[in-house]
Amino acid sequence: MSMRLFIRSQLPWLATGLGVMSLLMPGCTSPSSTGVQAQQPSLNSSSPAVESSPLEVAQKPERDLDVPYVPTPPEVVEAMLEVAKVGKDDILYDLGSGDGRIVITAAQKFGTRGVGIDIDPERVEEANQNAKEAGVTDRVKFIQQDIFKANFRDATVVTLYLLPSINLKLRPMLFEQLKPGTRIVSHAFDMGDWKPEKQLEVDGRQVYFWIVPDKVPENLRKFP
Repeated sequence: MSMRLFIRSQLPWLATGLGVMSLLMPGCTSPSSTGVQAQQPSLNSSSPAVESSPLEVAQKPERDLDVPYVPTPPEVVEAMLEVAKVGKDDILYDLGSGDGRIVITAAQKFGTRGVGIDIDPERVEEANQNAKEAGVTDRVKFIQQDIFKANFRDATVVTLYLLPSINLKLRPMLFEQLKPGTRIVSHAFDMGDWKPEKQLEVDGRQVYFWIVPDKVPENLRKFP
């Protein structure tokens, strides 16, 4: 899932050399997070395979990327999923999903259903191909969409790798849509004065973890 842009160190995810790294949810949450609206998936236990059709991928983003595509290292992806304690009953949304590694890893290792949202059609195409190769297309879906227009109300876990300014801009939307108890994990960047439940360091990189409270203070519901 942020000089104006923070460039994360680029590490390979797969030995096969798959291209990696998007809002503004392990890569990556690739941060390239905004774009054309797409139909939201319905994820439930009886859902069929959820591979995207060609119609779901636009030719180009409707506006510039908020964040450059840089993948989250595999060890950070693992830590993000572990601190959130994802499982087979979770629905994970990765906002700025890049090559799809966070959603795909969660499906492979924990049986988690997931949705990746990214503005960049190339990243969406790559993520769907990676999901196909990983054999998890029945549990994950990737769509091209502006994350600020996205509906992720059914998420139980949200992952991010964006920028501080994007996190703060997204924060009111997270509180508006997400149910109390929903877990949020961010690679590298915090949420301003919303203090995390946990903060980890993984190979020199920071991982922040929050739980949406029952009552959200009014000052956190507003964009600073």
